[in-house]
Amino acid sequence: MSPAEPVAVVPSDAALIAAWQGGDEQAAAELVRRHARALARFLAAGGAVESDVDDLVQETFIRAFRAVGKFRGQCRFRTWLLTIGGNVLKDSHRRARRTRVVPLGDDLRTTDGDPHERAVAGEAEARLLQHLPELPRMQREVFLLRAQQGLDYEEIAAALGTTPGAARVHYHHAVKRLKEHLQ
Repeated sequence: MSPAEPVAVVPSDAALIAAWQGGDEQAAAELVRRHARALARFLAAGGAVESDVDDLVQETFIRAFRAVGKFRGQCRFRTWLLTIGGNVLKDSHRRARRTRVVPLGDDLRTTDGDPHERAVAGEAEARLLQHLPELPRMQREVFLLRAQQGLDYEEIAAALGTTPGAARVHYHHAVKRLKEHLQ
């Protein structure tokens, strides 16, 4: 019998942050690898122009790494990163003075069901994305953090500087408004 292979320990985000602060560039690269895709989806759904998403992701990581000393671990690193990404997106919108929503990527769409079900789902998604920018900013951000990123209300509250109860209310109102447009 051969000795058991050691199981590779996956470092936590906190461990990677500490390693990066200690000069380990690979730790920063691992943080980017772990979180860039979710950040890009969040920015795209938040109205980033498709051709700007990569730049906005890069800008978000630059700001996050410059301010990593301020990260206290009161929320998950991804939540903190999405908060910074939201601010980068707001700054981008201010500069561009226009808002567009890009379609969700093919990797987020379901391929199950018959062609009719897929067509109906595609139409519903298009209507949802059409009306998402019409929501007030807080409702839109809470909706995206909850529905797209799967964050719980406590994490959303920490990310947006509000209370979990207020986050629930914003989500409820966002869902109600979007449902009205889908009927």
